[in-house]
Amino acid sequence: MAGLFFACLAALPLLLVLRWRQRRKQRRERHIRELVFPDKLSHRLAERYPHLGQQGQLLVLEGLRNYFQLSLTAGRQPLAMPSQAVDCVWHEFILFTRQYQKFCRRAFGRFLHHTPAEAMQSQTSAQEGIRRCWRLACKAEGIDPKRPSRLPLLFALDSELQIADGFCYSLDCLRHPGSYCASHIACGTGCSSDSGSSDRDCSDSGCSSCSSGD
Repeated sequence: MAGLFFACLAALPLLLVLRWRQRRKQRRERHIRELVFPDKLSHRLAERYPHLGQQGQLLVLEGLRNYFQLSLTAGRQPLAMPSQAVDCVWHEFILFTRQYQKFCRRAFGRFLHHTPAEAMQSQTSAQEGIRRCWRLACKAEGIDPKRPSRLPLLFALDSELQIADGFCYSLDCLRHPGSYCASHIACGTGCSSDSGSSDRDCSDSGCSSCSSGD
């Protein structure tokens, strides 16, 4: 009996640490969920993509929130950004330096950098960052990453919103040869955080096949 008591006593610090980490993660998840973006981000989106309308702007901002949630899950592992529209609004958010720093401290415990990263090497060859983003996004949305029935939000957004300079993915690679082949990601383009992102400015041109849809 005494041995059991001392074994439980020895395990207590570990249990307390695990409980503390769980509560910290819950606080960070809640902070990302409850994040209120600056109004000027919608204005910037309206200037960059005037065809979006209010609903389209809200969808892009929700895509950024989704990316932050995936970044929290990924920890310090590189996570690619699969949407050009979301990447642009992320870049704009960083310009609100104090607000972004405060958000990062509460959501990640560190500054989430927006750093250059290579795009997918080809339409059938993905970098690890985009593969990781694909796996995490699929898991979060209940999609089988190897046999997807649809694209996760971040991978569908640019095509759905007709983003002319966007990153376009397709489940049907033969019908949409101009898009990135999603079925090869799990076996990917984007920009990544260090958690890196496009080394292109928002005015740069990207994939021109988004008008073809998915």
